[in-house]
Amino acid sequence: MTDADQVRTSVVEEALGKLDLDTKARLLAGQDMWSLPAVPEIGLKSLVMSDGPIGVRGVRWTADDPSVALPSPTALAAAWDPSLARRAGRLLAQEARRKGVHVLLAPTVNLHRSPLGGRHFECYSEDPYLTGVVGAGYVNGVQDGGVGTTVKHFVGNDAETERFTVDSVIAPRPLRELYLAPFEAIVENAHPWGIMTAYNQVNGTTMTEHRYLVNEVLRGEWGFDGTCVSDWMAARSTTGDIEGGLDVAMPGPQSVYGPALAEAVRAGEVPESAVDEAVRNVLRLAARVGILEGAPAAVPEPPAPVDGEALARELAVRGFVLVRNENGALPLDAASGRTVALIGAAARDARVLGGGSAAVFPARIVSPLDGLGAALPDGALTYCVGADPSEEPAPADKGFELRAVCRDASGAVLGEGSLPTGQIQWIGDDLPAGATYETMATIEVTGTFVPRDSGEHTFGTRGLGAFTLAVAGRTLWEGVQEMGDEADPFEAFFGAPSERARIDLAEGEPVEVSLTFQVPDMSAMPLKAIMFSLLHLGPRRDAEELIAEAVEAARAADTAVVVVATTDRVESEGFDRKDLALPGRQDDLVRAVAAANPNTVVVVNAGSPVELPWREEVAAVLLTWFPGQEGGAALADVLLGEAEPGGRLPTTWPARFADAPVTEVVPTEGRLEYREGLFIGYRAYEKHGVVPAYPFGHGLGYTDWAYESLEVTATTARVRVTNTGTRPGREVVQVYLAPAAPDCDSAPIAAVERPASWLAAFAGVEAGPGESVEAEIALPARAFRIWDEEAGGWRRIGGSYEVRASHAHGDTRLTATLHLA
Repeated sequence: MTDADQVRTSVVEEALGKLDLDTKARLLAGQDMWSLPAVPEIGLKSLVMSDGPIGVRGVRWTADDPSVALPSPTALAAAWDPSLARRAGRLLAQEARRKGVHVLLAPTVNLHRSPLGGRHFECYSEDPYLTGVVGAGYVNGVQDGGVGTTVKHFVGNDAETERFTVDSVIAPRPLRELYLAPFEAIVENAHPWGIMTAYNQVNGTTMTEHRYLVNEVLRGEWGFDGTCVSDWMAARSTTGDIEGGLDVAMPGPQSVYGPALAEAVRAGEVPESAVDEAVRNVLRLAARVGILEGAPAAVPEPPAPVDGEALARELAVRGFVLVRNENGALPLDAASGRTVALIGAAARDARVLGGGSAAVFPARIVSPLDGLGAALPDGALTYCVGADPSEEPAPADKGFELRAVCRDASGAVLGEGSLPTGQIQWIGDDLPAGATYETMATIEVTGTFVPRDSGEHTFGTRGLGAFTLAVAGRTLWEGVQEMGDEADPFEAFFGAPSERARIDLAEGEPVEVSLTFQVPDMSAMPLKAIMFSLLHLGPRRDAEELIAEAVEAARAADTAVVVVATTDRVESEGFDRKDLALPGRQDDLVRAVAAANPNTVVVVNAGSPVELPWREEVAAVLLTWFPGQEGGAALADVLLGEAEPGGRLPTTWPARFADAPVTEVVPTEGRLEYREGLFIGYRAYEKHGVVPAYPFGHGLGYTDWAYESLEVTATTARVRVTNTGTRPGREVVQVYLAPAAPDCDSAPIAAVERPASWLAAFAGVEAGPGESVEAEIALPARAFRIWDEEAGGWRRIGGSYEVRASHAHGDTRLTATLHLA
């Protein structure tokens, strides 16, 4: 313990001793949606939290204070570089400080158990080791900047269906070796200041009340000394939560803590010592972030400022994964006057982040059309839609300038604020100044729309309640939307849109638009919120006509670049996917363009795997995930060879949905059985002998590498590689372990069920053309251990192992045998 730690401990204990029971109980409950109460008598300021993990939104749903939007977490993991994750974390800490935020609600380190998981894009990887390493880098970076993290969602929240109540039934070995492993690694290597406990149950016990996993494992075994905060609305039992190790119940002001907790203590149901321990954890967090008077902050001076736009662009480049590049199709030769036909709705209207609580509003978004248009000479680029994945109305965006106007029953304006899109998501006190839930009678989303295209425009709504829709001064619809079959409020909000009216509009001619929402009585609601959207869909053109137009453009160009994408109806918080198909006619588009131009490059703008049935028909396939606000600029860098695509797959990419080893995400009678045990991701593909489209760890650069030598000990692998190409590059050297062929020495391995191979460690290396470099890669002791269910502890498995130096899982370049006693 450092001197500063000792001072913080002393100040925390002194402050705790000054608090009465009611104040202590109040300190453990949110005072509103995003903060804990201040306690001036001990010099404690209000502690403010905000959603992440790709940007810091702050406490308001508004674009008035924009946020840097980084690439999706899966893209960050695709870089296979914990130091880069640390730099991302430092930028987010800088953003948090600017917005007055003390704790970032990130990172998400649940695993890619199934490609159907709705928040797949918000998690790092299918592999626990890679997840833990990247997550530790991110946490270290955020906390380098003096801002806390809450590593989430502890644990077993690997799908969205029935997430509030589902019981994730996980056997001890996979629970320890897969799902708990990233949390354990981050606690050991980054010492996070917070953990968020999940909505779900694990093996019959709700996670906010899970004494064994929280008190015995997280705190007892791993030594976690931070604060446990509930997922929002996850805390349900005053006694169960405090005894289960939950320190903070969010949000407020209505809570199972606060007055209810003080009363439980007075009634003898909860020992006050349990409350004291939780308050101690909260005060320690406050001291670390510098809001407890007399306690030195953990970071007295923040790191040097970070250029957010530049880092967002670099992160995107480093996360792009080039999975196919036939005959050197990429990079393109822009200097030779060659022409490019850019095709796809997402090339113009890029999807840069996933849906749900992770959403932020950047000051700018660079689309592929923007990026390539700026980088290519005049006349070298053409654009057409080709196919639109959005066949339903979506929140009003391009061409709209909107604001929200809140009025009372008399029609008087209470408050108003700008809107980044037609979507309103006000939760708790996140309301325009002057407006309150008690006084608001209506909320009008109003403004101007300048159509980009002439024709029949569709308008609609999403959300529950009574609405009036008007366009160009005409009331087009009035009605009420009732609750459907949705079990999750996010599903109701981000789920099926409702088309309400169609109207002919002319390109470039502004019209007034208005959607008025009748505010219901919310006095009985434990958490007050208003969530609804004004939706829009542009004129629909004949699908065959659009594809034919794209084919002509492709035929006339030297290279065709087709951008395909998912939508927020496919990937979002609150629901899981049903399949892995690209929406709309995008597959037909790619096939038609590829038939017209053999130099067809496909850019896949999706946060998680999708089927690519045409992948062998095109020259190149580049996965860009949700690339963040600078995605289009980064795409131009990579396509034109200014930068090398640096990514490697953090998750296996199936050839088809039927090949995915785990597709069960829907509970049966409230239980989701993890029957696959240890076998998810590449472990499962290898076990079942299924060949994916692209294996875990796969990714091509713009140079080639020769693996020259491999030397191993029980603690280290040394791999020498040479850049045999013509330009500098980066290689990710991946080290896998596999039980060697059975002999007398390997009997201990043979006696234990393990995957056929597993990632043990990795390292990134850089070299210029013709240069050689040696990677010295530490082999973690845990790579040779299993969780012994009978003994209730970790057991080292001796015998013979094959150590594989690989470019990707299954792409082994060198092997060596290691004997462990």
